Amino acid sequence: MHDDDVAAMIITPGADLQYIAGYDAKPLERLTALVIPHSGSPALIAPALEAGEARESTFARSGGEVITWSETDDPFLIVADLVSDSVSGAIAVDDHMWAQRVVRLRQVLPERPQVLAGSIINALRQKKTPREIELLQEAAAAIESVHRLVPTIVRSGMTESEVAHHIGAAIIDAGHTGVDFVIVASGPNGANPHHSVSERVIGIGDPIVIDIGGTMPSGYRSDCTRTYVVGEPAAEYSAAFEVLLNAQQSSVAFVSDERTCESVDAHARALMHGHHLDGRPLDDYFIHRIGHGIGLESHEEPYLVDGNTDVLQPGMAFSIEPGFYVPGRFGARIEDIVVCTKEGVRNLNTLSRDLIRIPA
Repeated sequence: MHDDDVAAMIITPGADLQYIAGYDAKPLERLTALVIPHSGSPALIAPALEAGEARESTFARSGGEVITWSETDDPFLIVADLVSDSVSGAIAVDDHMWAQRVVRLRQVLPERPQVLAGSIINALRQKKTPREIELLQEAAAAIESVHRLVPTIVRSGMTESEVAHHIGAAIIDAGHTGVDFVIVASGPNGANPHHSVSERVIGIGDPIVIDIGGTMPSGYRSDCTRTYVVGEPAAEYSAAFEVLLNAQQSSVAFVSDERTCESVDAHARALMHGHHLDGRPLDDYFIHRIGHGIGLESHEEPYLVDGNTDVLQPGMAFSIEPGFYVPGRFGARIEDIVVCTKEGVRNLNTLSRDLIRIPA
Protein backbone atom coordinates (compact mmCIF):
# COMPACT_ATOMS: atom_id res chain seq x y z
CA MET A 1 0.00 0.00 0.00
CA HIS A 2 2.86 2.35 0.82
CA ASP A 3 4.58 1.65 -2.52
CA ASP A 4 1.36 2.29 -4.48
CA ASP A 5 0.39 5.42 -2.51
CA VAL A 6 -2.75 3.74 -1.21
CA ALA A 7 -4.34 5.29 1.88
CA ALA A 8 -6.81 2.46 2.47
CA MET A 9 -8.09 -0.75 0.93
CA ILE A 10 -11.79 -1.55 0.94
CA ILE A 11 -12.69 -5.21 0.44
CA THR A 12 -16.28 -6.38 -0.05
CA PRO A 13 -17.66 -9.97 -0.11
CA GLY A 14 -15.88 -12.36 -2.41
CA ALA A 15 -12.69 -14.38 -2.58
CA ASP A 16 -10.49 -11.45 -1.50
CA LEU A 17 -12.44 -10.99 1.73
CA GLN A 18 -12.39 -14.72 2.36
CA TYR A 19 -8.63 -14.79 1.79
CA ILE A 20 -7.75 -11.78 3.95
CA ALA A 21 -10.35 -12.00 6.73
CA GLY A 22 -11.47 -15.63 6.70
CA TYR A 23 -15.03 -14.43 6.07
CA ASP A 24 -17.10 -15.96 3.27
CA ALA A 25 -19.73 -13.25 3.51
CA LYS A 26 -22.94 -13.28 1.53
CA PRO A 27 -22.96 -10.64 -1.25
CA LEU A 28 -26.09 -8.83 -0.10
CA GLU A 29 -27.50 -5.43 -1.01
CA ARG A 30 -26.46 -4.35 2.50
CA LEU A 31 -22.81 -3.32 2.64
CA THR A 32 -20.21 -5.55 4.24
CA ALA A 33 -16.67 -4.20 3.89
CA LEU A 34 -13.26 -4.68 5.42
CA VAL A 35 -11.46 -1.33 5.64
CA ILE A 36 -7.67 -1.61 5.86
CA PRO A 37 -6.10 1.82 6.43
CA HIS A 38 -2.47 2.55 5.65
CA SER A 39 -2.03 3.49 9.30
CA GLY A 40 -4.23 2.40 12.19
CA SER A 41 -6.24 -0.75 12.70
CA PRO A 42 -8.51 -2.39 10.13
CA ALA A 43 -12.22 -2.76 10.80
CA LEU A 44 -14.92 -5.03 9.42
CA ILE A 45 -18.17 -3.18 8.72
CA ALA A 46 -21.24 -5.41 8.69
CA PRO A 47 -25.02 -4.97 8.79
CA ALA A 48 -26.47 -5.71 12.22
CA LEU A 49 -28.36 -8.78 11.01
CA GLU A 50 -25.04 -10.27 9.82
CA ALA A 51 -23.16 -9.41 13.04
CA GLY A 52 -23.16 -12.96 14.34
CA GLU A 53 -21.54 -14.33 11.19
CA ALA A 54 -19.05 -11.45 11.01
CA ARG A 55 -17.91 -12.08 14.58
CA GLU A 56 -17.21 -15.72 13.70
CA SER A 57 -14.74 -14.69 11.00
CA THR A 58 -11.04 -15.38 11.46
CA PHE A 59 -10.48 -11.62 11.48
CA ALA A 60 -12.88 -11.04 14.39
CA ARG A 61 -11.80 -14.11 16.37
CA SER A 62 -8.23 -12.85 16.08
CA GLY A 63 -9.18 -9.57 17.74
CA GLY A 64 -10.25 -7.51 14.72
CA GLU A 65 -12.86 -4.83 15.28
CA VAL A 66 -16.37 -5.39 13.91
CA ILE A 67 -18.52 -2.28 13.40
CA THR A 68 -22.20 -2.96 12.83
CA TRP A 69 -24.78 -0.65 11.28
CA SER A 70 -28.56 -0.58 11.52
CA GLU A 71 -31.10 -0.30 8.72
CA THR A 72 -31.31 3.49 9.06
CA ASP A 73 -27.53 4.08 9.01
CA ASP A 74 -25.48 4.89 5.92
CA PRO A 75 -22.57 2.40 6.02
CA PHE A 76 -20.66 4.34 3.35
CA LEU A 77 -20.36 7.28 5.74
CA ILE A 78 -18.85 4.89 8.29
CA VAL A 79 -16.27 3.90 5.69
CA ALA A 80 -15.58 7.57 4.91
CA ASP A 81 -15.03 8.33 8.61
CA LEU A 82 -12.54 5.49 8.92
CA VAL A 83 -10.63 6.63 5.87
CA SER A 84 -10.73 10.36 6.57
CA ASP A 85 -8.09 10.16 9.29
CA SER A 86 -5.74 8.13 7.14
CA VAL A 87 -2.77 9.49 5.22
CA SER A 88 -3.23 11.09 1.82
CA GLY A 89 -3.49 8.78 -1.15
CA ALA A 90 -5.84 6.63 -3.16
CA ILE A 91 -8.56 4.21 -2.16
CA ALA A 92 -7.99 0.67 -3.42
CA VAL A 93 -11.25 -1.19 -4.09
CA ASP A 94 -11.40 -4.94 -4.63
CA ASP A 95 -11.50 -6.01 -8.26
CA HIS A 96 -14.99 -7.52 -8.05
CA MET A 97 -16.71 -4.75 -6.10
CA TRP A 98 -20.18 -3.95 -7.40
CA ALA A 99 -20.26 -0.79 -9.54
CA GLN A 100 -22.96 0.71 -7.30
CA ARG A 101 -20.57 0.56 -4.37
CA VAL A 102 -17.63 1.93 -6.33
CA VAL A 103 -19.72 4.94 -7.36
CA ARG A 104 -21.09 5.48 -3.84
CA LEU A 105 -17.56 5.42 -2.38
CA ARG A 106 -16.54 7.99 -4.95
CA GLN A 107 -19.40 10.22 -3.74
CA VAL A 108 -18.47 10.01 -0.05
CA LEU A 109 -14.72 10.24 -0.69
CA PRO A 110 -14.54 12.61 -3.67
CA GLU A 111 -11.00 13.75 -2.96
CA ARG A 112 -9.60 10.21 -3.04
CA PRO A 113 -8.58 8.65 -6.37
CA GLN A 114 -9.73 5.06 -6.81
CA VAL A 115 -7.44 2.21 -7.88
CA LEU A 116 -7.83 -1.55 -8.01
CA ALA A 117 -6.73 -3.55 -4.99
CA GLY A 118 -5.90 -6.51 -7.20
CA SER A 119 -2.42 -5.20 -7.90
CA ILE A 120 -1.70 -5.64 -4.18
CA ILE A 121 -3.82 -8.67 -3.25
CA ASN A 122 -3.23 -10.83 -6.32
CA ALA A 123 0.51 -10.91 -5.70
CA LEU A 124 -0.30 -12.61 -2.38
CA ARG A 125 -3.14 -14.85 -3.52
CA GLN A 126 -1.41 -16.39 -6.52
CA LYS A 127 1.49 -17.74 -4.44
CA LYS A 128 -0.08 -20.51 -2.37
CA THR A 129 1.13 -21.51 1.06
CA PRO A 130 1.83 -25.19 1.81
CA ARG A 131 -1.54 -25.35 3.58
CA GLU A 132 -3.35 -23.93 0.55
CA ILE A 133 -1.65 -26.50 -1.67
CA GLU A 134 -2.86 -29.25 0.69
CA LEU A 135 -6.41 -27.92 0.31
CA LEU A 136 -6.09 -27.85 -3.48
CA GLN A 137 -4.74 -31.42 -3.37
CA GLU A 138 -7.83 -32.48 -1.41
CA ALA A 139 -10.02 -30.77 -3.99
CA ALA A 140 -8.18 -32.49 -6.85
CA ALA A 141 -8.58 -35.91 -5.23
CA ALA A 142 -12.29 -35.30 -4.67
CA ILE A 143 -13.02 -34.35 -8.29
CA GLU A 144 -10.89 -37.23 -9.59
CA SER A 145 -13.08 -39.64 -7.63
CA VAL A 146 -16.03 -38.30 -9.64
CA HIS A 147 -14.22 -38.82 -12.95
CA ARG A 148 -13.55 -42.42 -11.92
CA LEU A 149 -17.32 -42.92 -11.71
CA VAL A 150 -18.05 -41.49 -15.16
CA PRO A 151 -17.58 -44.78 -17.06
CA THR A 152 -20.23 -46.33 -14.79
CA ILE A 153 -22.62 -43.42 -15.42
CA VAL A 154 -22.47 -42.77 -19.16
CA ARG A 155 -24.25 -45.01 -21.65
CA SER A 156 -25.27 -44.49 -25.25
CA GLY A 157 -28.88 -43.34 -25.40
CA MET A 158 -28.54 -41.03 -22.38
CA THR A 159 -28.82 -37.27 -22.82
CA GLU A 160 -26.06 -34.91 -21.75
CA SER A 161 -28.37 -33.44 -19.12
CA GLU A 162 -29.08 -36.88 -17.64
CA VAL A 163 -25.35 -37.53 -17.34
CA ALA A 164 -24.78 -34.09 -15.80
CA HIS A 165 -27.49 -34.73 -13.19
CA HIS A 166 -25.69 -37.85 -11.96
CA ILE A 167 -22.29 -36.16 -12.06
CA GLY A 168 -23.58 -33.20 -10.06
CA ALA A 169 -24.81 -35.51 -7.32
CA ALA A 170 -21.47 -37.33 -7.33
CA ILE A 171 -19.57 -34.05 -6.92
CA ILE A 172 -21.48 -33.40 -3.68
CA ASP A 173 -21.08 -37.00 -2.54
CA ALA A 174 -17.32 -36.63 -3.06
CA GLY A 175 -17.16 -33.96 -0.36
CA HIS A 176 -17.79 -30.71 -2.19
CA THR A 177 -20.23 -28.22 -0.69
CA GLY A 178 -21.23 -26.85 -4.09
CA VAL A 179 -21.14 -27.69 -7.78
CA ASP A 180 -19.43 -24.92 -9.74
CA PHE A 181 -19.89 -26.32 -13.25
CA VAL A 182 -20.60 -29.52 -15.16
CA ILE A 183 -19.72 -29.61 -18.84
CA VAL A 184 -20.87 -32.70 -20.75
CA ALA A 185 -20.08 -31.97 -24.39
CA SER A 186 -20.72 -34.92 -26.69
CA GLY A 187 -20.04 -35.25 -30.40
CA PRO A 188 -20.23 -31.88 -32.19
CA ASN A 189 -21.03 -30.13 -28.89
CA GLY A 190 -17.43 -30.87 -27.90
CA ALA A 191 -16.35 -28.17 -30.36
CA ASN A 192 -17.67 -25.56 -27.89
CA PRO A 193 -15.14 -25.37 -25.01
CA HIS A 194 -17.72 -23.91 -22.60
CA HIS A 195 -20.72 -25.94 -23.69
CA SER A 196 -22.73 -26.84 -20.61
CA VAL A 197 -25.30 -29.55 -21.24
CA SER A 198 -28.16 -30.13 -23.65
CA GLU A 199 -30.81 -32.71 -24.47
CA ARG A 200 -28.57 -34.21 -27.14
CA VAL A 201 -28.59 -38.00 -26.99
CA ILE A 202 -25.14 -39.56 -26.70
CA GLY A 203 -24.46 -42.06 -29.46
CA ILE A 204 -21.97 -44.84 -30.16
CA GLY A 205 -18.65 -43.44 -31.35
CA ASP A 206 -19.22 -40.04 -29.75
CA PRO A 207 -16.27 -38.37 -28.01
CA ILE A 208 -17.39 -36.61 -24.80
CA VAL A 209 -15.51 -33.76 -23.12
CA ILE A 210 -16.37 -33.75 -19.40
CA ASP A 211 -15.08 -30.74 -17.44
CA ILE A 212 -16.23 -30.57 -13.81
CA GLY A 213 -15.46 -28.60 -10.70
CA GLY A 214 -16.80 -27.67 -7.30
CA THR A 215 -16.14 -25.87 -4.04
CA MET A 216 -14.77 -27.73 -1.04
CA PRO A 217 -15.69 -26.92 2.60
CA SER A 218 -12.40 -25.01 2.79
CA GLY A 219 -13.54 -22.71 -0.02
CA TYR A 220 -10.85 -24.01 -2.39
CA ARG A 221 -11.91 -25.19 -5.82
CA SER A 222 -11.52 -28.25 -8.00
CA ASP A 223 -11.35 -28.32 -11.79
CA CYS A 224 -10.51 -31.33 -13.95
CA THR A 225 -11.24 -32.33 -17.55
CA ARG A 226 -11.03 -35.75 -19.15
CA THR A 227 -12.24 -36.87 -22.56
CA TYR A 228 -14.25 -40.05 -23.07
CA VAL A 229 -15.58 -41.99 -26.05
CA VAL A 230 -18.49 -44.41 -26.28
CA GLY A 231 -17.18 -47.45 -28.10
CA GLU A 232 -14.31 -46.86 -30.50
CA PRO A 233 -13.32 -43.44 -31.82
CA ALA A 234 -12.65 -42.59 -35.44
CA ALA A 235 -9.02 -43.12 -36.44
CA GLU A 236 -8.45 -39.43 -37.21
CA TYR A 237 -9.78 -38.49 -33.77
CA SER A 238 -7.53 -40.99 -32.02
CA ALA A 239 -4.49 -39.68 -33.89
CA ALA A 240 -5.27 -36.06 -33.00
CA PHE A 241 -5.92 -37.02 -29.38
CA GLU A 242 -2.51 -38.65 -29.07
CA VAL A 243 -0.89 -35.40 -30.24
CA LEU A 244 -2.95 -33.49 -27.67
CA LEU A 245 -1.98 -35.94 -24.93
CA ASN A 246 1.70 -35.51 -25.70
CA ALA A 247 1.33 -31.70 -25.73
CA GLN A 248 -0.46 -31.72 -22.37
CA GLN A 249 2.00 -33.98 -20.61
CA SER A 250 5.00 -32.22 -22.11
CA SER A 251 3.60 -28.84 -21.06
CA VAL A 252 3.17 -30.05 -17.48
CA ALA A 253 6.81 -31.17 -17.43
CA PHE A 254 7.85 -27.84 -19.00
CA VAL A 255 6.63 -25.86 -15.97
CA SER A 256 9.37 -24.35 -13.81
CA ASP A 257 10.18 -21.12 -12.02
CA GLU A 258 12.36 -20.12 -14.97
CA ARG A 259 9.47 -20.08 -17.48
CA THR A 260 7.10 -17.27 -18.35
CA CYS A 261 3.36 -17.82 -18.36
CA GLU A 262 3.18 -17.35 -22.12
CA SER A 263 6.02 -19.78 -22.80
CA VAL A 264 3.99 -22.72 -21.45
CA ASP A 265 1.14 -21.84 -23.79
CA ALA A 266 3.54 -21.54 -26.73
CA HIS A 267 5.17 -24.87 -25.88
CA ALA A 268 1.89 -26.77 -26.29
CA ARG A 269 1.01 -25.01 -29.54
CA ALA A 270 4.38 -25.81 -31.07
CA LEU A 271 3.90 -29.51 -30.32
CA MET A 272 0.40 -29.49 -31.85
CA HIS A 273 1.35 -27.53 -34.95
CA GLY A 274 2.88 -30.43 -36.86
CA HIS A 275 -0.33 -32.51 -36.91
CA HIS A 276 -3.04 -31.61 -39.43
CA LEU A 277 -6.78 -32.18 -39.21
CA ASP A 278 -9.14 -31.28 -42.03
CA GLY A 279 -6.20 -29.59 -43.77
CA ARG A 280 -5.31 -27.28 -40.85
CA PRO A 281 -2.62 -27.49 -38.15
CA LEU A 282 -4.10 -28.91 -34.95
CA ASP A 283 -3.12 -25.82 -32.97
CA ASP A 284 -5.49 -23.77 -35.16
CA TYR A 285 -8.28 -25.52 -33.25
CA PHE A 286 -6.72 -24.70 -29.86
CA ILE A 287 -8.77 -21.53 -29.30
CA HIS A 288 -8.19 -20.71 -25.62
CA ARG A 289 -5.25 -20.12 -23.27
CA ILE A 290 -3.55 -23.18 -21.87
CA GLY A 291 -4.32 -22.42 -18.25
CA HIS A 292 -5.58 -20.30 -15.38
CA GLY A 293 -4.78 -19.99 -11.72
CA ILE A 294 -7.03 -21.67 -9.16
CA GLY A 295 -7.61 -21.27 -5.44
CA LEU A 296 -10.58 -19.63 -3.75
CA GLU A 297 -11.83 -18.95 -7.28
CA SER A 298 -11.98 -21.40 -10.16
CA HIS A 299 -10.28 -18.81 -12.39
CA GLU A 300 -7.75 -16.41 -10.89
CA GLU A 301 -4.21 -15.24 -11.58
CA PRO A 302 -1.88 -16.31 -13.05
CA TYR A 303 -3.26 -16.70 -16.59
CA LEU A 304 -1.02 -18.71 -18.92
CA VAL A 305 -1.66 -16.96 -22.22
CA ASP A 306 0.25 -15.30 -25.04
CA GLY A 307 1.27 -11.82 -23.92
CA ASN A 308 1.66 -12.65 -20.23
CA THR A 309 5.41 -12.30 -19.68
CA ASP A 310 5.22 -12.82 -15.90
CA VAL A 311 7.62 -15.49 -14.68
CA LEU A 312 6.14 -18.46 -12.84
CA GLN A 313 6.98 -18.57 -9.14
CA PRO A 314 7.03 -21.39 -6.59
CA GLY A 315 3.60 -21.73 -5.00
CA MET A 316 1.62 -20.74 -8.07
CA ALA A 317 -1.18 -23.23 -8.79
CA PHE A 318 -2.83 -23.37 -12.20
CA SER A 319 -4.38 -25.58 -14.84
CA ILE A 320 -2.66 -27.06 -17.87
CA GLU A 321 -5.49 -27.75 -20.32
CA PRO A 322 -4.80 -27.72 -24.05
CA GLY A 323 -7.61 -28.80 -26.35
CA PHE A 324 -8.81 -28.87 -29.92
CA TYR A 325 -12.26 -27.91 -31.18
CA VAL A 326 -13.38 -28.70 -34.72
CA PRO A 327 -16.66 -26.88 -35.51
CA GLY A 328 -19.54 -29.19 -36.33
CA ARG A 329 -17.51 -32.32 -35.62
CA PHE A 330 -15.96 -32.87 -32.18
CA GLY A 331 -13.57 -31.58 -29.52
CA ALA A 332 -11.12 -32.75 -26.88
CA ARG A 333 -9.47 -31.34 -23.76
CA ILE A 334 -7.18 -32.69 -21.01
CA GLU A 335 -6.85 -30.67 -17.80
CA ASP A 336 -4.69 -31.10 -14.73
CA ILE A 337 -4.02 -28.74 -11.83
CA VAL A 338 -0.31 -28.28 -11.17
CA VAL A 339 1.85 -26.32 -8.74
CA CYS A 340 5.13 -24.64 -9.65
CA THR A 341 7.81 -25.60 -7.12
CA LYS A 342 11.49 -24.85 -6.60
CA GLU A 343 12.20 -28.34 -7.94
CA GLY A 344 10.00 -27.95 -11.03
CA VAL A 345 6.36 -28.97 -11.05
CA ARG A 346 3.96 -30.94 -8.88
CA ASN A 347 0.88 -32.38 -10.57
CA LEU A 348 -2.06 -32.60 -8.16
CA ASN A 349 -3.84 -35.05 -10.45
CA THR A 350 -3.11 -38.78 -10.72
CA LEU A 351 -5.94 -39.94 -12.98
CA SER A 352 -4.99 -41.23 -16.44
CA ARG A 353 -5.08 -38.61 -19.20
CA ASP A 354 -5.75 -41.19 -21.92
CA LEU A 355 -8.90 -41.20 -24.01
CA ILE A 356 -11.22 -43.21 -21.77
CA ARG A 357 -13.35 -45.89 -23.45
CA ILE A 358 -16.91 -46.42 -22.31
CA PRO A 359 -18.54 -49.70 -23.42
CA ALA A 360 -21.03 -49.18 -26.27
